[in-house]
Amino acid sequence: MAKTVVVTGLGATTPIGGDVASSWAAALAGTSGARTLTEDWVEKYSLPVTFAARALVPAADVLSKAEIKRNDPSVQFALVASREAFKDAGLDEAEIDHDRLGVSFATGIGGLNTLLDAWDVLRESGPRRVLPMTVPMLMPNAPSGALSLEFGARAAARTPVSACASGTEALAIAQEMIRSGKADVVIAGGCEAAIHPITMASFASMQALSRRNDDPAHASRPYDLDRDGFVMGEGAGALILESEEHAKARGAKIYAELTGTGLSADAFHITAPDAEGLGATRALRETMIDGGFEASDVVHVNAHATSTPVGDIPEGVALRAAFGSHMDNVPVSATKSQTGHLLGGAGAIEAVFTVLALHERTAPLTINLERQDPAVELDVVTSTRAISPGVAVSNSFGFGGHNAVAAFRSV
Repeated sequence: MAKTVVVTGLGATTPIGGDVASSWAAALAGTSGARTLTEDWVEKYSLPVTFAARALVPAADVLSKAEIKRNDPSVQFALVASREAFKDAGLDEAEIDHDRLGVSFATGIGGLNTLLDAWDVLRESGPRRVLPMTVPMLMPNAPSGALSLEFGARAAARTPVSACASGTEALAIAQEMIRSGKADVVIAGGCEAAIHPITMASFASMQALSRRNDDPAHASRPYDLDRDGFVMGEGAGALILESEEHAKARGAKIYAELTGTGLSADAFHITAPDAEGLGATRALRETMIDGGFEASDVVHVNAHATSTPVGDIPEGVALRAAFGSHMDNVPVSATKSQTGHLLGGAGAIEAVFTVLALHERTAPLTINLERQDPAVELDVVTSTRAISPGVAVSNSFGFGGHNAVAAFRSV
């Protein structure tokens, strides 16, 4: 019989808070993390978009100088969030069976800053000036490898890289590791540090970013008729997933059960979602089967909702297709309106918010929604809203047609 998987620890560093408590308080207050960028390269390259959602607390304020020097910014965020989650779970490194401790940590892009900084050094100063640790730092699996070393996690160290679905896919992998008996505890989540001139220029070129340079705080506006693109974000989210048996044996607090996950692919377009939401619908339905719940059990959705004109609509279609008319009664939060889009870290941050919504029976806010697009037939949370015990769903969809869904059940 498959093991029940529960959440016993949470960690985060986001554009609206340096830890879980501050990020959650900001999410309930409706705080925007989007700010004008102050780096010299914004003007140097005449970027058409001059703002993003930087992590509110720089990793350099938390980690040692040595840790900053030897880790890409994405790994730095992963360390900050995972250390918080591990401590929150009350795990004792001296007592845990390290052969049964695993890692499943995602990224969408990986060590972009390390790679491009090294390229600049090579061109300007030659090969002898390139740091010997460049390759280990730029690898997409650097976060999971670093966490495996940090905590002595020997069961496995996995790295899903599936664009903006990566963080949620990491939860699915971690769930399977525990259910199959491979691990008792898994550090799961996602991170991203990709606010860089090349990504800003590229996303802007494809018309994916909002261009509200004069008003960053109101730029990310999921489901609004005036939405014009997403806001780049950075940071990390981490969850300690554990078999229920193991958690109860050590007297751990349990936030929620990770009751089901679902994955699918659109096989439609490399960047655009299927307009009918067919792939997302399959992932949602698979999650229901995997979690053994009905549409009527769903009490909350944390939507992918990036604030792009094209992307926001198919998700609503998929939710309606999977959950039917019950969606009339389901509060939907679009927290990227506050955090911006953390790409590979988005699903992890939103999973943290989804777990807390169930745990505290309160849905986080969607901000900047002034005129809801009539094509989006959802009950979007724009003011404080209580939710009932039940199942809460977190959606993540990514370039390449990746769809990932995680469902949590209140305890």
